[in-house]
Amino acid sequence: MKLGFIGTGALTAAIVTGLKSAADNSVPVLLSPRNEEIAASLALRYPDVRVAPDNQAVLDSCDTVMLAVRPQIAHDVLTGLRFRRDHHVVSLIATLSREEIATLIAPVEHVTKALPMPMIAHRQGATIICPPDRRMAALFARLGKVIEVEGPSEFDALSVATATFASYFKYLDTMHRWLKEHGVADAQARDYVVTLYKALANAPETAPDTGFMHLAEDYATRGGLNEQVLRELTARNVFDAFAESLDGVHRRIAAGAAPRIGPRS
Repeated sequence: MKLGFIGTGALTAAIVTGLKSAADNSVPVLLSPRNEEIAASLALRYPDVRVAPDNQAVLDSCDTVMLAVRPQIAHDVLTGLRFRRDHHVVSLIATLSREEIATLIAPVEHVTKALPMPMIAHRQGATIICPPDRRMAALFARLGKVIEVEGPSEFDALSVATATFASYFKYLDTMHRWLKEHGVADAQARDYVVTLYKALANAPETAPDTGFMHLAEDYATRGGLNEQVLRELTARNVFDAFAESLDGVHRRIAAGAAPRIGPRS
């Protein structure tokens, strides 16, 4: 495989970094010159990562190409390029459908959509792939979990979960600030919160046949402190409001105007 990227932002950097930290890291990579700072940094770190003079040079030199440009400029960038029928193209552009991408990059016959997350730089997290694609599943499996789905509706629904990251960190920040306000040193408070939630994140894996609500009930001892917080948040409709937010994100994705996923590049 000769892997090329059209667009060199934070997600491209995460994929390349993750691949080059894997045991089998022999895939040569050719980067778009767009975002010179990120491209140059990756080329300096890894001897088999190079920066192409332009986007067309990426296509001319590679058989597998990942599209990682911003959706606002995707049409302008892609329609000016000459793709080959035998290119294997993977679109990382969350808000453009596979069919729309295929139209823009004709005559390419093999088009896959993928949604990796920035934590794959550390070979963690999961990548959604649609439709199932054995070759791309094997590649992304080097970077973490791979979830293959048959249709765009499943892909869109799973994409909604990625809109919850910032809220999760706000939840942790609320606890961190509360602990500091009650006399706990900053570093100790942060370390305690991180350690607790790292352990909690492993709980579903250690009990794979146990539902999330069953786990909640296990921790919410009758008359205990966990039960109190869960009861009070439920009474304030916090979880209903959360579900409504997920509905809103889903409507936005389905309409082709998804919120930005992941950190700012």
